[in-house]
Amino acid sequence: MRHLLLVLMLTMSDVAMATHDVRPFIPGSLAQILADREGRPFILALWSLECQYCPAELRMLGSFKKRHPKLDIVLVATDTPNEAQQLAKRVKSYGMGKVEQWVFSEDMPERLRFEIDRRWYGEIPRTHFYDRAHQREIKTGLINQQFIEDWIARNVTPDSTQR
Repeated sequence: MRHLLLVLMLTMSDVAMATHDVRPFIPGSLAQILADREGRPFILALWSLECQYCPAELRMLGSFKKRHPKLDIVLVATDTPNEAQQLAKRVKSYGMGKVEQWVFSEDMPERLRFEIDRRWYGEIPRTHFYDRAHQREIKTGLINQQFIEDWIARNVTPDSTQR
């Protein structure tokens, strides 16, 4: 009985930790993400559990993250906070468990999409590549690996993560 209780407690702890790792994306969250990275390049990847192409893109970004540890990636899922545990598990399986994660937390997701990009209608994967000045290049659909390699070469240097 004690063993079962211990297993249950550890499982609940893992669920709570996974849910805690996924932050609610609400109006103003993008401004916070940008402010936290002032003067530093990063990638903002928009995805969903239901997206057919997102797994391939997230695995590819995960492999780039392994090769370039200073590469700053922020994931924003267009799902709901109820799926936070599943989102965290999926991201971890893609090799990006330590990447900053957010999930849409708004009754009207259109407001959040509009805040991120006024020309975005919800198609995913959608990836924003922000340079040091936070000028962005936006890619919809699967990203060409060569594009990412070139972007990293231009933007991710040994001092790119320093404030």
